[in-house]
Amino acid sequence: MKLFLVVIFFTQLICNSLFANTESIDLSFTQDNAKYWQYISDRTMGGISDGGASLEQDGDMFFARLTGNVSTENNGGFIQIRTNLSFTDFEQKSKKLKGIRLNVRGNEEIYHIFIRTTETRSYRDYYSTTFKATSKWTMIELPFSEFTHRVSNNSDLEGKNIISLGIVAYGRDFVSDVSVSNIIFYY
Repeated sequence: MKLFLVVIFFTQLICNSLFANTESIDLSFTQDNAKYWQYISDRTMGGISDGGASLEQDGDMFFARLTGNVSTENNGGFIQIRTNLSFTDFEQKSKKLKGIRLNVRGNEEIYHIFIRTTETRSYRDYYSTTFKATSKWTMIELPFSEFTHRVSNNSDLEGKNIISLGIVAYGRDFVSDVSVSNIIFYY
């Protein structure tokens, strides 16, 4: 009987571990994956915003930090870090990605998440939502239902169609200082 209970316990433990691993896709920053992110500013189209991105470390935790001055002069108004993604292999038959969790801190300003999908056709076409980056590390949850499509509000954001993710200081004159350590897409 004891052996039977031990077998059940370990079977349940293994199943729970496997299940937990399929409940999210963790894109936490590391020294290895930071190279897949790029800094982009409005200077690519004539703006004058300036800034930079760096990979930093706080104890065992690595994080990306986006700093700079956002200026709307000369039709500008953004700095960002961005990466390309593909979740087509992660979609499960019975589950769809529902949103994104970010562990963030910053200078009490509002920042944006820009997501491009296979349906977005130009650099001005994306899904977006905002978050506030407070001075303490905070895990925030952003369901896909909160994202709006810039071109049309008629389409829903589907995780399987995501092709890029941007963390963006955008749309007004301000000093950017936002850090992100974890990016977790959840089912």
